[in-house]
Amino acid sequence: MEKTALIQQPDGYLNKTPIFQFILLSLLFSLWAVAASLNDILITQFKYIFDLSDFATAFVQSAFYGGYFVVAIPASVVIKKLNYKFAIITGLVFYIIGCSLFFPASHMATYSMFLVALFAVAIGLSFLETAANTYSSMIGPKEQSTLRLNISQTFYPVGAISGILLGKYLVFQEGASLEKQMALLSPAEAHVFGLEMLQHTLEPYKYMIMILIAVLILFAVTKFPTCKPEVEKEDTAAENPGILDTFRYLLGNKRFKKGILAQFLYIGMQTAVWSFTIRLALHLNPDYNERTASNFMIFGFIAFFIGKFIANFLMARFSSSKVVFAYSVIGSILLTYVALVPNMSAVYVAVVVSLLFGPCWPTIYAETLEVVDSKYKELAGAFLVMSIVGGAVVPAVQGLVSDFVGSMQLAFLVSTACFVYVGVHFYGEIKVKQAATKAEPIEA
Repeated sequence: MEKTALIQQPDGYLNKTPIFQFILLSLLFSLWAVAASLNDILITQFKYIFDLSDFATAFVQSAFYGGYFVVAIPASVVIKKLNYKFAIITGLVFYIIGCSLFFPASHMATYSMFLVALFAVAIGLSFLETAANTYSSMIGPKEQSTLRLNISQTFYPVGAISGILLGKYLVFQEGASLEKQMALLSPAEAHVFGLEMLQHTLEPYKYMIMILIAVLILFAVTKFPTCKPEVEKEDTAAENPGILDTFRYLLGNKRFKKGILAQFLYIGMQTAVWSFTIRLALHLNPDYNERTASNFMIFGFIAFFIGKFIANFLMARFSSSKVVFAYSVIGSILLTYVALVPNMSAVYVAVVVSLLFGPCWPTIYAETLEVVDSKYKELAGAFLVMSIVGGAVVPAVQGLVSDFVGSMQLAFLVSTACFVYVGVHFYGEIKVKQAATKAEPIEA
């Protein structure tokens, strides 16, 4: 039987999905998940080594997601001028450089140097996410773009679980919690002990560097389709708009702006919940140490993984907007429980909330991208990746609220408010789509 040739359509989508390239592309989602989940480990580790407030610990996420904000547009320009593959290779190189910076950071033993290393990692990840999210949605038939991105995102929790396991066994140590151990030491002894603990933060990044080099080589030797819209020579100026024209178009697109805000708040909420889950477990059960409390993050990412499969199943039968709206309503109720019920059940409910995060990012991303004309997609994708800066802002706000009200648990209401907005956004999308369906002419 003759195989169907791979054909790129004028809008950049393909007639079929090249399986090997799609799998390799999807593996990138697990690689940036490792880095993101290791941040949750670092926040807990740095809290006591550097004697930080909850607001200050959130700077780990601020440095990390701030890198996305700064680099997303330059990454989109690289994609527009060159291609997705080149942007991915660039991202992998910066990712390797960022991991390597953890070595001088551990010897300098300053919080600021670790933030610099995390910012460098984020530069690489911004290239990867700006390229891979849009590329995944386009590397196949257009009608399957949202489903394809959801499938790629299923690789994310695999990487997230791997990152937590690396942190649990390579960064966190046996025995009492860091807080209890350091409380028994003199200032001089605590300083020496802190330096020893910082050396453990290097271990996960050693393994990551080796894996990243292998993936870099695979991408370098594999041929990928361009998946970029065709441009007629006589219409080059009109069909290939500049950054300012694209910015004006996007600024006037109300649905796109609402999608950007939804993505900003969703990523912020997800990051905040995951950043403070280990701390919440340590707070509600003082007998736990960091290694034991990190189990809840493993359970959370398993729930996240399961939630994606459930969402993919539901999206094959119902509209993606309705699925995410339902998830948002349930998630808002559960996060309210996490904030208000002062016992260990709140931690278990926080784990269940991760199940409801599953379809949010890829669905917001793909559906927001769908309301944009194809000639504006590269920069539109960059703005969507820039909205990840919510991961820098919302955890810091939640940490600030925690310090102000004196309750890290009550501060989870910040995340609750974010999930409420996501639900409101998708309720609006459902109404828009219903109105559009009614307005379509009925064929005779």
